[in-house]
Amino acid sequence: MSEELQLDMNSYLPLRDVVFNTLRNAILRGDMKPGERLMEMHLANKLGVSRTPVREAIRMLEQEGLAVTIPRKGAQVAKMTEKDLQDVLEIRDSLDELAVAMACERMTEEQLSELKSAMKDFELATKGRNVRKICEADEAFHNVIYKMADNPKLETIVNNLREQMYRYRYEYIKGNSDYGQLVQEHAAIIDGFERKDADYVKDIMHTHLENQIEAVRQLIQGQE
Repeated sequence: MSEELQLDMNSYLPLRDVVFNTLRNAILRGDMKPGERLMEMHLANKLGVSRTPVREAIRMLEQEGLAVTIPRKGAQVAKMTEKDLQDVLEIRDSLDELAVAMACERMTEEQLSELKSAMKDFELATKGRNVRKICEADEAFHNVIYKMADNPKLETIVNNLREQMYRYRYEYIKGNSDYGQLVQEHAAIIDGFERKDADYVKDIMHTHLENQIEAVRQLIQGQE
């Protein structure tokens, strides 16, 4: 574990969320390694908090797939597996197809403009090469697409999956030096929506996801 682990303070968040964000960022940065134990007392002492927010934060990490509790061993940083990767992204692929079909029928001009604005924000984020900000901008871009589908039930399902998706998105973007390709894919998606060509957009988004699966799969294999 990094000796520099410190709380990412935010006075507007409950302490458990502050602890969660601190541990989450440490895991995503690689400061806390897969298989590393998450001992409540040790983390509480290190962060200068009680065990309760640490315990709650670990539960939140488990919901996001970043931690796992092993019988008789306790909680530890979860390892990424090819099976988990495939399971999560298969569901995401199907939801994308459904969202695109709905969005091409229901989107408004204002939403299309919002998508274009989100693409510009993403492109700007890539220039800063801050992985977390790029991830957030990429997520915001795709969130607009789900909003364009005008189906709150679908958005709820996507929100439940988003936490499990984040680690794979982060690893993909962290290991991707060709952000220009991602920008081009986003531009192609917008082009398809402008023409209301659902099949075209589905193909682009499927390729977008397949590239992510393959890149993260290679990363997982390299860590075995």
